[in-house]
Amino acid sequence: MVEVYNLSIPETKAMELSLTENEVRVLGSLIEKDITTPEYYPLSLNALVNACNQKSNRDPFMQLDENAVREALTGLQERRMAGPAGGADSRVTKYEHRLQEVFNFTRPEIAVLCILLLRGPQTPGELRGRTERMHRFEALDDVQSALQKLMQRDPALVKVLPRQPGTKEARWIHLMAGDVAVPESLRVAGAMADHSSAGGERVARLEEEVAALRRELGELKDQLARFRQQFE
Repeated sequence: MVEVYNLSIPETKAMELSLTENEVRVLGSLIEKDITTPEYYPLSLNALVNACNQKSNRDPFMQLDENAVREALTGLQERRMAGPAGGADSRVTKYEHRLQEVFNFTRPEIAVLCILLLRGPQTPGELRGRTERMHRFEALDDVQSALQKLMQRDPALVKVLPRQPGTKEARWIHLMAGDVAVPESLRVAGAMADHSSAGGERVARLEEEVAALRRELGELKDQLARFRQQFE
């Protein structure tokens, strides 16, 4: 009798992006130190606590203790996003992120995501300036390209927020802690800002056309005046 085995591959559940605030800070800190100070990476628990609590390039400022960071590392390890570094030549356990294994990011993508994790919502212009140590973007369009690629992943890792009145650029936010609900008031304000901006552009174009017509009219008047002088 021939035995038949079930060789079907179980479906892979979509990764749940629901990191806690502490997990977001720990993950962002590991990414940053991996890229900016590779000579001191992976990080010991003490070094990681200091990285999470540093005052520069962090928003909001946090004061995590070792227990909070250790708990965040446990949560990240369960998602395969971080854990103890293997083969580290040290008596002290050191930790590393594993996003490259999970997402296979390009350098522009991970630089942009890192700043969003550490500093919250940012405009493309802010991202371009603040990723300088991790990746140099030659143009703003390159930042937009990286953001679009992150947004097109399944699930999406970033999304754009409605543009606030009085601002030229919309802000982007990461979705590693789950989707972010945008208040109705902010959506309406964003729509009004976009409408106002579009209206302003139309007015500017009309003003340019009126100015051009006035110049043409002035030239016609000069030509007519010279033509009349020929018969006087």
